[in-house]
Amino acid sequence: MDRFSFLNAAHTAFFAELYDQYLVSPDSVEPSWRSFFQGFDFANEYSDGSGFSDNSADNGSSSLAIQNLQKEFAVLKLIDAYRTSGHLLTKTNPLRERNVTAPDLSIEKFGLSQADLNTKFDAAKSIQLPTSTLQEIINHLDKVYCASTGVEFVYIPNDEKRNWVAKYFESKANGFDAEQRKYILEKLVEAAAFENFFQTKYVGQKRFSLEGLEATIPALDAMIDAAADAGVEDVVLGMAHRGRLNVLANIFQKPAQNIFTEFDGKDYADVSDSFDGDVKYHLGYTSEKITHTGKKVQLNLAPNPSHLETVGAVLEGVARAKQDKYFADQFSKVLPVCLHGDAAIAGQGIVYEIVQMSKLRGYQTAGTIHVVLNNQVGFTTSNKDARSGVYSTDIAKVVSAPVVHVNADDTEAAVSAFLFALAYRMEFKEDVFIDLVGYRKYGHNEGDEPRFTQPILYKLISKHENARNIYNARLLEEKVVTQDYVKGLEDKYKSILEENLEIAKANQKAVVIPFMQKEWQGYNIADSKRMLQTFDTKVSRELLDDVAEVITKLPEDKKYISKIARLIGDRYKMYFENDKLDWAMGELLAYGTLISEGYDVRFSGQDVQRGTFSHRHAVVKSEDTEDEYIALNHLKSQNGQMRIYNSLLSEYAVLGFEYGYALANPKALTIWEAQFGDFFNGAQIMVDQYISAGEDKWGNQNGLVMLLPHGYEHQGAEHSSARLERFLQLCSSHNMYIANATTPANHFHLLRRQLVTDFRKPLIVFSPKSLLRHPEATSSIEDFTSKEFQMVIDDPKVEDKKSVKTLVFVSGKFYYDLQAEKEKAGREDIAFVRLEQLFPLPVEQLKEIIASYPNVDDYVWAQEEPRNMGAYGFMLMNFDLVKLRLASPVAASAPAAGSSVRSKARYAHAIAMVFNKDLK
Repeated sequence: MDRFSFLNAAHTAFFAELYDQYLVSPDSVEPSWRSFFQGFDFANEYSDGSGFSDNSADNGSSSLAIQNLQKEFAVLKLIDAYRTSGHLLTKTNPLRERNVTAPDLSIEKFGLSQADLNTKFDAAKSIQLPTSTLQEIINHLDKVYCASTGVEFVYIPNDEKRNWVAKYFESKANGFDAEQRKYILEKLVEAAAFENFFQTKYVGQKRFSLEGLEATIPALDAMIDAAADAGVEDVVLGMAHRGRLNVLANIFQKPAQNIFTEFDGKDYADVSDSFDGDVKYHLGYTSEKITHTGKKVQLNLAPNPSHLETVGAVLEGVARAKQDKYFADQFSKVLPVCLHGDAAIAGQGIVYEIVQMSKLRGYQTAGTIHVVLNNQVGFTTSNKDARSGVYSTDIAKVVSAPVVHVNADDTEAAVSAFLFALAYRMEFKEDVFIDLVGYRKYGHNEGDEPRFTQPILYKLISKHENARNIYNARLLEEKVVTQDYVKGLEDKYKSILEENLEIAKANQKAVVIPFMQKEWQGYNIADSKRMLQTFDTKVSRELLDDVAEVITKLPEDKKYISKIARLIGDRYKMYFENDKLDWAMGELLAYGTLISEGYDVRFSGQDVQRGTFSHRHAVVKSEDTEDEYIALNHLKSQNGQMRIYNSLLSEYAVLGFEYGYALANPKALTIWEAQFGDFFNGAQIMVDQYISAGEDKWGNQNGLVMLLPHGYEHQGAEHSSARLERFLQLCSSHNMYIANATTPANHFHLLRRQLVTDFRKPLIVFSPKSLLRHPEATSSIEDFTSKEFQMVIDDPKVEDKKSVKTLVFVSGKFYYDLQAEKEKAGREDIAFVRLEQLFPLPVEQLKEIIASYPNVDDYVWAQEEPRNMGAYGFMLMNFDLVKLRLASPVAASAPAAGSSVRSKARYAHAIAMVFNKDLK
């Protein structure tokens, strides 16, 4: 093969593979190709004439053969150039010439001339044509790669995928039959009529219209139908504002009367304080579509905030939850589809994080179809200020995903692009991108004036015919439809909208249907009173023994490093001999008992398998082969699954993914753990927009658990505080749980409470670091089998409550440091009450405890965080039972000092303040 290694320079995989096949088995190659390769071998072998006789006729024949072969290769290189650069010559911009450097695809560049245009070349077979003239080859290439559609794919390193894409486009039969085209027109009419109707009935109201990108509706509709035929049973879609209402009405079939009622601004039928609603273009929806072939497919549109690309992570989590729950062996039956804006996909970093997740075992969803609704403007920002690359979709190259750029004015090309994307995803189970290039008819919203910032662009738009009229004219010209037929489509749809508008006017209240309501049957939104009830989280000794037996032993047929063997052995001793269980044992027992009872556990984050502080070791690896062993998937009663994954180094996208997972599966304990608690701030948008507010805005329950390692061990500003104050500030009457547990058993019951209730709330746990191995932070087996979660723990070491003069309220790890100081000082007049749950605040229990100390005259809130951080501000607003004196470090800008000496001094002073009320 070395003699012919120059073949690779052509970058024409089809030709190279066919030639390789010929070398191995000449008879397996099609006869015309076999003759071509035989001639090539002959000419190459004797290209210098040394193998020929002096016969001039032979030399002339050889020279001609060489020339012909060189031209064949020239044509192959021309073909490869079209595949590589043709997308830069496409007519994908419906408004104006593209501002790109055009590649030189002239035939002269490849050693060909005008005289060769009528010459037939066998190279045509590499683009799915019979032997054809050069002109026919060029015509075909122009049609495939340089018309309304451009495709980027040659960077894909896998030959099979690259060849598949080339073959798909080069051999695809052109066009649709008459009935298909009529249906495409019908959906296009609906898309345009919907926007026109709102423009006349609700003048100037924000709706973020789809005008300029109406082809989205028929293309998306066709893709969903084709997906159902390909075996997809569930489509999960995420999108921001642009075109959302149109998609809801014409894809999800949300009743137009509901949308009109929302536009009228009427109050909600749900008058409880658990629901405030959201603007109409943020709401999610779930429906069922029956396709033309009678297939049923579930459609889910995830709710989203104004942080546009955030929903991409959520929809991936929703899709993965459905895949794990219903289609564990056929992930492709759930199809994630994400609609982006061109400015957002290029500008927001979370997109990169999501794309990086697409092939990771903990987050893969068998390929997502990404659709960019490219209106060429981001709010008021033009392309040249919005990105550095040629395309907004350049992020696709990170995972070698193909990209199809298509002119939104060519509706059939748009439909074809969506069908290609589906076919690629179903074939390779990987991401694929569509760049649907259109425009935005109005400003950022319908009340905005776009000519302030893009006067030239909007002059073009004002004169431009819309896609519906362009396609209508085309079908009229080709006699596929008549004018009466088209008018009938318009009149029918407008009549439906008018009827719905009249119904909406009569509606007194707006009804918002929660997203994925079927998944949540039997789960009721709980108020704070319900949240403060005690729930039965204890387990039988028999079940606890069964789980402990498994998690305290290693497989005997594998070799593990000595430290792991010793650690697992110590766990056996602490359970079966010493009855002093540490934090890791309490945590693992919670997971094991839930799994035995039929629940799943989904757990991800940075280094969670081992645990940042090397305490968990939920996954252990054999020393020689690194085979993974997850003891919690080898339980005696294996009625669920432990799915635990180390994440990529991301907080934002991963937390969004886990929120989405919990949103779709209330029967799984879904957990995200930060490497250090304060690292969650890389995902602050998820906390603000979804976790704390999702129930209030959209009526969505969610049981996500966030484990945030928290505690002042003098490791600096970024390894101390999980910003307790931020979460407490976000708390309303009943939107989430905030806990700071101090014992393994209480952590056990806290985690189990998440699933034994008939409601779901996010749970934010300020989990420990030093307590993971603290000798006092242990629990007995009885604590697991006979108790429930204790929201407040009274001081267990006080013998005479009447002798107590100072009552200290404290949360988390700080308790142990205060207790040690008390014992050191020999003080019996101080008691410590631990608030294990800070929100909802267990006021009634606190009242009882306060009443039980009759002689207290000094009430203290003690915290390790600075005065302006931690829970102090929250306590001032919500703890009015007694007047609290604060013992804490002084207010600060950063959570902790970088100097350990300085940090320890401040910490010691805060402790001293507890015992000496005269200190400031």
